[in-house]
Amino acid sequence: MSIKYFPPTPEDLQALKARLDLTGTEMAEMFGLAGNNQWRKYTGGAEPRPMSLPMLFLAMALQDRSATVDQVLEKCREVGATIELDSQ
Repeated sequence: MSIKYFPPTPEDLQALKARLDLTGTEMAEMFGLAGNNQWRKYTGGAEPRPMSLPMLFLAMALQDRSATVDQVLEKCREVGATIELDSQ
């Protein structure tokens, strides 16, 4: 199986932060980052970092620990990621 993944944009991640009504520090904790300054590297600056699929997947899975893999992937898509699974 192959996976085509395009990460959410910095604007998508900022929208998630606003929707969840969390601070930058809380978002950093959710994504397993060292602190707010690390979170900002994904949401701004001249060259923001792309959010990896494993990092995004884990953060979304921790939001609902009873969710199936397909449900977590859908949550990732709702954040703004493009995920295509190829069964070949």
